[in-house]
Amino acid sequence: MTEFVVLKNLQPQPELVRENIKKDPGFGKYFTDHMAHIRYTIDDGWQAHEVKPYGPLVLDPAAAVFHYAQEIFEGLKAYRHADGSVWTFRPERNAARINRSAERLALPQLSEEDFINSLKALVSLDQAWVPTPESEADESSLYLRPFMIATERFLGVRASHEVDYYVIASPAGPYFAGGIKPLSIWLSTTLKRAGAGGTGFAKCGGNYASSLVPTNEAAAKGCQQVLFTDAEENKYIDELGGMNLMLVTKDGKLLTPGLSDTILDGVTRRSLLDLAPQLGLEPVERKIEVEEWREGAASGEIVEAFACGTAAVITPISKLVSEDFTIDHGETAGEKTMELRKTLLDIQYGRAEDTNNWLVRLA
Repeated sequence: MTEFVVLKNLQPQPELVRENIKKDPGFGKYFTDHMAHIRYTIDDGWQAHEVKPYGPLVLDPAAAVFHYAQEIFEGLKAYRHADGSVWTFRPERNAARINRSAERLALPQLSEEDFINSLKALVSLDQAWVPTPESEADESSLYLRPFMIATERFLGVRASHEVDYYVIASPAGPYFAGGIKPLSIWLSTTLKRAGAGGTGFAKCGGNYASSLVPTNEAAAKGCQQVLFTDAEENKYIDELGGMNLMLVTKDGKLLTPGLSDTILDGVTRRSLLDLAPQLGLEPVERKIEVEEWREGAASGEIVEAFACGTAAVITPISKLVSEDFTIDHGETAGEKTMELRKTLLDIQYGRAEDTNNWLVRLA
C-alpha cells in the first residue's frame, strides 16, 4: 500500500475559529487545513502521494484544464458516529465512477486503493473538522470533494500527459438552507443538460455549467431546481441540475429513469433502489415520460416525488412547473420519501446496523 507523506499545516485554523465554523458551516464555504494530492505523468504514472496544507494551486496559463475542460470530480461525505469514529458511505462506488468519468474525459485511471486511501489520509489528519451531530435532526457532516485536472502546459488538442488529483474537505450543514421543505422544480423544455453520446453520465464540470442558465431560469420562475428532458425526443425525464429524480406510486413502486449516457449513476440513487424492498417498495428503472408523471399525479397513481444526491440526500418535490402545466404533490413531504430518507441517514450516521457493509471507516 502506498503511504501518503504528510506535510502538516504550520498555521492551521485556531480551534475556536474551527469550532465556530462547524456550528454554522453552510455548504461549501469553509475548508479544512489540509488537502490530499497525487501527481500523474504519462512516463511515471501516479506518484508523489501526499497530504499538504490547503491552499491555492499554481497552474500555468496554458494548462489543458483551462482550454479543453479536462476535469472530473466526485462528492461524498464523512459522518461522525456516536462513539466519535468517522465513516464514509460506499466510497468504492465513487472510486468506480471517477474512473468511468476519467475514461470519458481521456484522463488516467486511479486505483480504488489510492482513491480510498486519499480520503483516509486527509480525514485522519483533519478529523477535528468533522462535525458531531447534536441530534438526529442535525445532518452536519464533512463533505469530501476529490477532483482530477489536466495540468500539462500545452495547447495542442490531445489528452494531457500531466494530471493532478486532489481531495479537499468542507464542513457542511444541510444543502438547502431552509431544511427539509418540498421543492418546486422548473421543467426546462428548450435547454438541455446532455445528449446521447456525450458526457452526461460523467461527473464533469461541463454538465453542471450547462445547467446554470436553466437554473437561473428556474429561479426567475420561483423554483429551486430545474428538471431536464432528453435531448432527442424532449419527452423523457432525464435528471435535475445536480440530482437524480424518483417517483413513488400508489401500488408501491419506486420509479426512476434507467441509466443511460445522459444520466449520472448517483450513489444515493443506487442505494435507495437497493433499500427499497426493505421498505415495501419495488424498484423500477425505465424510461419515464413527463406526461406519464403528469397523468399519474392527476389520477392518484403517482403519489410522491423526490430528488436525491449525496449533498442534498433526499429532498421532497412539491411541484413540477412548466409553461403549460403544473404537477402538484402538495406541500407535505411524502411518507415513503421520508421513510427512505431516515433509513439512509440512520445507516450513514451509525444509528442503524449496516447490514450491507456500505460503511468504510476513515478515522
